[in-house]
Amino acid sequence: MYSLLKKEINSFLGSLIGYVTIVVFLTTLGLFMWVFPGEMNILDAGYSQLNTFFNLAPWVFLFLIPAITMRSFAEEKKSGTLELLITKPLSEMQIITAKFLSGLVLVLFSVLPALIYLYSVYQLGNPVGNIDMGAAWGSYIGLFFLGGAYVSIGIFASSVTENQIIAFILAVFLCFFFYAGFESISNLSIFQGLETFIINIGINEHYISMSRGVLDTRDMVYFITLVFFFLFLTKTIISSRKW
Repeated sequence: MYSLLKKEINSFLGSLIGYVTIVVFLTTLGLFMWVFPGEMNILDAGYSQLNTFFNLAPWVFLFLIPAITMRSFAEEKKSGTLELLITKPLSEMQIITAKFLSGLVLVLFSVLPALIYLYSVYQLGNPVGNIDMGAAWGSYIGLFFLGGAYVSIGIFASSVTENQIIAFILAVFLCFFFYAGFESISNLSIFQGLETFIINIGINEHYISMSRGVLDTRDMVYFITLVFFFLFLTKTIISSRKW
């Protein structure tokens, strides 16, 4: 599995895909935080906080992560190399895990350079260091877990079709639905009394909870469960080719 994982990571970092993803992620958020005028601009707001970064990052990831995962299985299926890959001494779950971990590594490589934003806001505080570090670190960890959830959704979407564009659109829809959809559904009158339960099914509630700086095991279990759920669905789709 390690050799496949290394191959997948090299496919990202050996081409422009990985670097473009990281640059687009950092540049987009940097523009909103430091350049574009308005309440999202840290300098205009006058507060040493990273709310803009952590509020916008899930939306930027919502498009970037499906763009990097859409080829995971769709390209393999279209080129006919999936059958060859399955014949190797690797289980289907090992293949899926390798593809998932490679996407997760790219998420990590995108999030780590963003620590420069934390350092910048830390230095801009009055006095220096006047920032809620607990909430900041919790938000970074929450963003990493959220990215992992998006990767698992993207890989599942890629496994159901040979068309990368369809895989991208499906992944964006599913990521959006799990991030904001359940919150919208909870407002429907037919679900009166179930609002809290429905909201807790969605990603946003757990992401916000981790952003407060308190790492509740329930939030981490939620993200891990969501990842395993979509990886299991992916394995079911891949296994169905034998039926």
